[in-house]
Amino acid sequence: MKNILIINGNPVKESYSMALADAYRKGAEKSGAEIKMISLIDFDFGTPFLKDFKTPNDSEDLKKAQELIAWSHHIVWVYPTWWYLPPALVKAFIEHVFLPGFAFKYKSNPNRVAWDSYLTGKTTHFIATMDAPPFFYRLFIGNPGGKAMKNTMTFCGIKVSKQTYFGSLKVSDETKRKKWLQQVETLGEKLI
Repeated sequence: MKNILIINGNPVKESYSMALADAYRKGAEKSGAEIKMISLIDFDFGTPFLKDFKTPNDSEDLKKAQELIAWSHHIVWVYPTWWYLPPALVKAFIEHVFLPGFAFKYKSNPNRVAWDSYLTGKTTHFIATMDAPPFFYRLFIGNPGGKAMKNTMTFCGIKVSKQTYFGSLKVSDETKRKKWLQQVETLGEKLI
């Protein structure tokens, strides 16, 4: 059985991102996967970082998130694309959870930067909505959000299995949105 963690990074409670996360969950459940979900809008980040940027703070949610990431085989990120990137809430989550000692560790070498990635063997899938057409975002803008997420996950040892973009959300109708939900449910069934 595959353990899947779905992270909804939309800072709006009732959002299309939540519908996409639920669609993926439904599909993955059909395949017999065990699913856990985190909605970052409900997340308690606790106190700010201590001065060394390495010491975890006192938030139980952050500790639970690390446990869920360690438990998972596959992590699905669902978020809107704002100003070409995932929302700041996603970046804050990564900065608070993917800490040295948990996600990676720098090797002590005075001549070069090297590290051990601690989250190897896991895969991830990014599902993002946007108001731009996805082909425009990828070809002309250069996919900055996807690249940033991919580089961050790769640094920690997580392999990116897929990046899925839906847009233009702003001008989409109900028929188009239902089609996208069905697509995501199918991706969940395939455990991609």
